[in-house]
Amino acid sequence: MSEGNINIAVLVGSLRAGSHNRALAELAAANAPEGVSLTIVEGLNDVPFYNEDIDTADAIPAAAAALRDAGVAADAFLFVTPEYNGTMSAVLKNAIDWLSRPYGAGALSGKPAGVIGAALGQYAGTWSRQDTRKSIGIAGANVVEAVEIGIGTGALGDEGVATAETIEQLVEVVRVLTAEVAVAA
Repeated sequence: MSEGNINIAVLVGSLRAGSHNRALAELAAANAPEGVSLTIVEGLNDVPFYNEDIDTADAIPAAAAALRDAGVAADAFLFVTPEYNGTMSAVLKNAIDWLSRPYGAGALSGKPAGVIGAALGQYAGTWSRQDTRKSIGIAGANVVEAVEIGIGTGALGDEGVATAETIEQLVEVVRVLTAEVAVAA
């Protein structure tokens, strides 16, 4: 655990600047309690598709190295996922692939991780959240099932995801992840 502060790395599966999932991540970061920082990991669009041939100590791409460095520095992870064709986005899956290596000692190993998201479908992205949990669990993360927010974007009003109810849910998600970090320490 970071000295005196808990650092939660936030990975957003949507690259669109105005996405609801990006807005969720920003709301979570803006409402973090004292002693907890949520850092949105930038540059996922620059990370090449995982390829073991380029994952070597002397050749790892800079964007992949930066992603891993952010993961190593994190005490916990929050994945914020849209749903594309019934599953998580390719950019999020690719980030998980890079964070899962080296096998058995990747940045995700043993760290608490939760999944939330917003999607247009009638199930508010349930499948993408389930698939993300499965993938990060296999990658070695300690999946925190109690972290659960699924927002149906088709029913959002003018305020988008920035409702009092959503902020309350995000504060609870961060509280739960923070408690898991304390348990793991």
